[in-house]
Amino acid sequence: MNYSNVIYLLVVILVLSTNNIPDTPQIALTYALPLFILKGIIFRYIVRFHFRPERVRNATRYSASEQRTSILAILFFAVDIYLLDIKYFLAAIPLISQIPSLINLWGLVLFFCYLSFIWLEAKRSYQVVFGRAHTGRSFLSTNIRMNLPIVLPWLLLSMLSDILQLTSFPALKKFLSSPWGEPTIFLVFFAILALVFPAIVTRIWNCTPLPSSTARLRIEEFCKKQQLKYANIMTWPLFEGQVITAGVMGLIKKFRYILVTPALLKTMTPEEVNAVIAHEIGHVKKYHLQLYILLLLGFAPLAQLSAISIQYFLLKTDFLYYIIDFSSKGPQTVLDFMSTVLPSFVLMIVYFRFVFGFFMRNFERQADLHVFSAMESCWPLVRVLEKIAWLAGGVRDLPCWHHFSIAQRVNFLKKCQENYSHIRKHNLKIYCCLGLYLVTITASLFALWKMPVPLPEGAPLERYLEAIYMDKIENDPKNPTWYHLLGDFQLEREMYEKGIDAYEHALKLRPGSPDTLNNLAWLLLTSTDKEIQNPVRALALSKKAAAIRPQGYIMDTLATAYWKNGLLPPALNTERQAIAVDPKNRDYYLKQMEKFAAPRRLDSLMIQPELPSLLEW
Repeated sequence: MNYSNVIYLLVVILVLSTNNIPDTPQIALTYALPLFILKGIIFRYIVRFHFRPERVRNATRYSASEQRTSILAILFFAVDIYLLDIKYFLAAIPLISQIPSLINLWGLVLFFCYLSFIWLEAKRSYQVVFGRAHTGRSFLSTNIRMNLPIVLPWLLLSMLSDILQLTSFPALKKFLSSPWGEPTIFLVFFAILALVFPAIVTRIWNCTPLPSSTARLRIEEFCKKQQLKYANIMTWPLFEGQVITAGVMGLIKKFRYILVTPALLKTMTPEEVNAVIAHEIGHVKKYHLQLYILLLLGFAPLAQLSAISIQYFLLKTDFLYYIIDFSSKGPQTVLDFMSTVLPSFVLMIVYFRFVFGFFMRNFERQADLHVFSAMESCWPLVRVLEKIAWLAGGVRDLPCWHHFSIAQRVNFLKKCQENYSHIRKHNLKIYCCLGLYLVTITASLFALWKMPVPLPEGAPLERYLEAIYMDKIENDPKNPTWYHLLGDFQLEREMYEKGIDAYEHALKLRPGSPDTLNNLAWLLLTSTDKEIQNPVRALALSKKAAAIRPQGYIMDTLATAYWKNGLLPPALNTERQAIAVDPKNRDYYLKQMEKFAAPRRLDSLMIQPELPSLLEW
């Protein structure tokens, strides 16, 4: 497996999971589709250029080309998501909009299409550099199968989330509404998935039980001496079985599998095969699989802590509000992107490249060292590594973020053969680093526990937020964005008079702002203060906003204004228009229509004398 793809696919998952479906796309389909096709053609030609035979002459060049084109695929995919709003068009497909995990699934399919372009162009170079013959179909299929397990857990968890959202069992709904309900279910599901996932992966990879033979009997006898319990020994047909490698998967005996490729059994002596199996047993004995899960879970508190910290910082600076004013996205969308999406992207690269990579390299070295416990010396494993370097060609000194190079591994084994104290020192190094890591994660969790509610939702910090908005207005009084944000803030606090004042200032500076018109209308409609309620003016404001930007939420405000003024037919018709332009919120608009159609007292309609002169039929 190309472990770099783990990082790439995690970045893609982050992009998909943090991008919301917009009400309207930034670029209409008639323009977005040609741009999408043109971008795909450009991507294919760039990939073809990178894998030209004269450019890729050795393993180092091949690895560099694969890395560059994979990063380019992520950039092109980000353009699809953030600029072309591909999720909006996917959500327009019937049934898909009701199940978000299906949108994410098709998003992953799109990214795998980019990767497929890379793999198809790389096949010829791969055969020349590594001396292995593959058909295009088998090379593509193997790469897809190898990378599919990386994204499968996230897809399964996403589907579970969708199922929970659609559940109709009262007891389950009550449990999910509790603070620990949904996290508990996800944790239990994740634990079960972690146990049974190896059985799923072996089927995805087309692994089959190793037939009864002398080789199998030798492996079974060696594992018995090492007291390793497992479910089965499997043949791993990686790239048609031509790759020389082995693996072990599974936390418990019932779902633990030893994987060996046919090329390993064919090219290595029985003693060398045992050395490879000793390496895999080392992973089990040192609990590396469990530690990898811990390292994966440890990313979450670090990401959340950084997001909250950056959010605090951004709300004190002008930069966030310049971006809000410049972009067409809403304030909350921009804040989420600046404080969560972008920092998480950077943190993920750093975390998996350096922290996760550090532990991977040293876990692999620790697994190498198990050969001293399982066998008399390290020389069989040294011969295996040297054979792999010779057969693969040009990879002995190839640097790698998740493995020490073969030369480094061989030299360290020889060093330990001469002086066993290096084994103890290496184990101590890992335990100290794990201790430091656990202290860091524990401190992060404690900080999250003690940290106040995030600013956009934190009632205790309202005065602080208001002071920030007022400071922005004082320093930049001609910018309507500050007044609009202050109006939204006062509306949330139900400080209606202050909200009206802020919106009025915003409209003086930018009279045609549909969002300000809409939000002021909504305040006049929903205020709990009878003296502030003004359905007639709200109707005029919402009609003007709808004429400028006929989006779903604005049409809903207009429908509510019609209803508040006692005009039921226009209210229902406007909600139907809202459904047409914003089908993903259809259920909400239907509930609004039910509310409008329900019988009401005539005196609650609050029809004012000047109403007829304001309506335009």
